[in-house]
Amino acid sequence: MSRFLWCLFVVFGSFYSSTGLAADAAATESSVNITAIIMFFAFVAVTLGITYWAASHTKSTKDFYAAGGGITGFQNGLAIAGDYMSAASFLGISAMVFARGYDGLIYSIGFLVGWPIILFLMAEQLRNLGRYTFADIVSFRLAQAPIRTLSALGTLFTVILYLIAQMVGAGQLIRTLFGLPYEYAVIIVGALMILYVAFGGMIATTWVQIIKACLLLTGATFIALSALSHTHFDLELFFRTALESIKSSGLANHKKVVAEGKDIFAPGGLVTDPISAISLGLALMFGTAGLPHILMRFFTVPNAKEARKSVFYATGFIGYFYILTFIIGFGAVMMVAPNAQYVDLAQGTLAGGNNMAAIHLAHATGGDLFLGFISAVAFATILAVVSGLTLAGASAVSHDLFANAICGGKVNEQTEMRVSKFAALAIGIVAIFLGIQFEKQNVAFMVGLAFAIAASANFPILFLSIHWKNLTTRGAMIGGSLGLITTVVMVVLSKTVWVDVLGNKTALFPYKDPAIFSMTLAFVGCWLFSKLDNSPRAAAERALFEAQSIRCESGIGAAGSVNH
Repeated sequence: MSRFLWCLFVVFGSFYSSTGLAADAAATESSVNITAIIMFFAFVAVTLGITYWAASHTKSTKDFYAAGGGITGFQNGLAIAGDYMSAASFLGISAMVFARGYDGLIYSIGFLVGWPIILFLMAEQLRNLGRYTFADIVSFRLAQAPIRTLSALGTLFTVILYLIAQMVGAGQLIRTLFGLPYEYAVIIVGALMILYVAFGGMIATTWVQIIKACLLLTGATFIALSALSHTHFDLELFFRTALESIKSSGLANHKKVVAEGKDIFAPGGLVTDPISAISLGLALMFGTAGLPHILMRFFTVPNAKEARKSVFYATGFIGYFYILTFIIGFGAVMMVAPNAQYVDLAQGTLAGGNNMAAIHLAHATGGDLFLGFISAVAFATILAVVSGLTLAGASAVSHDLFANAICGGKVNEQTEMRVSKFAALAIGIVAIFLGIQFEKQNVAFMVGLAFAIAASANFPILFLSIHWKNLTTRGAMIGGSLGLITTVVMVVLSKTVWVDVLGNKTALFPYKDPAIFSMTLAFVGCWLFSKLDNSPRAAAERALFEAQSIRCESGIGAAGSVNH
């Protein structure tokens, strides 16, 4: 009990001190919503209670990393949906549709279409081959130390970029709720996510995600229906009204669209050339199959059948949710953009930042009470996702790097779990720092960059290790490294970082999305250097492919499987 009380002390102590330090600054922020604050604290209290309960049931690494393998397919489908329906989805995509119109759909469709790939090509194999991380699968027949090191690096880069997006969304949301400066808001979220992961592990993370998914689906449904009710559920009238509302919008982006005579319902508002369109699509589609915090979820179910069920349920929940974000985005165009209450006319942006379109629409459709509920749901969304991301990053450090790459698998479970908790602390601190630095970035776009790394560094070696007999350690290392390095370098040299963050005048890399280049290099590198590898180790690795295939398809020998 003392550990739980300590959790409460840290969280609410940090909030109290933040409020005290920011008392003067808070006066200049937006008005405080008491309903949202009450719901916020209620959710924090419930999730800390779950964390305390989970901590008492987390006795082994299997409990910490995979919830003991006892989650059902339906529960895991909800948890996957909770993990995937992030701040980028709820706040970022709706804001992208709100600001860019039709092209915001690229993110909705791209995020969704990766799931059939996982269902038909990977779900069963993941459950039958792995234990805790996707590096378990990649290193099944390849050299442990180098492959796990590369996989861990790909995981950490993906996790950090994804975390930046969540922290940005969280900071803007809490600033709107409490009137706190952005920096203190990010620190509070960081403290909470560290507590969830360090004490509750995957058990706590799973149930927080399930609760959050139910709340988010309910809230998004209500806000979409409320917006549609203003045009009597006539979709044609709904979109026509949204188009007319742009003309009276106070947003600089909408004024530019009107001045140039463009149509917000026509393509070209976000992506203007074929290379960028294909590159973004590849990143979103194949990046889904390389996200470490999503792949970890397949090890929480008892067998491959439940893994397939997980993907089936998750796809349904996620697809339904993305339909809602499209309606929410245009609902905000119709009801928020022309309303001076929600627009900073001097800056030509939404009050609280452009990622707040869904939050303002909640207030426009349901008043303070509904705003409080949606704000609390959005906060629940962020906390659930950052917990899953932090756990994935911590497991890469403790399980892949420390326990296997460095110690060769000769480490006791308690030591490995201790390392994982320290890793969660370090990742949380890094996420807080970078979340503050990237305050002005659209959160959906930041997640797109994370997907580019997942698609280029993680997916190629994972997919080829499962389905291609000739993949060798040398090919995987060179191809995966090419994908990781080129993605990171191109992202740094693109306008997003080189100009917007570092302050240079022009970008050295002309495209925002590097996946078309980095994915190609990764696959070509894996293929070429595997074919050129004629070493004895490569021959042994090819010979092991048949045994791997038998386990992939039959599940014989699968870790923790209850029906084999």
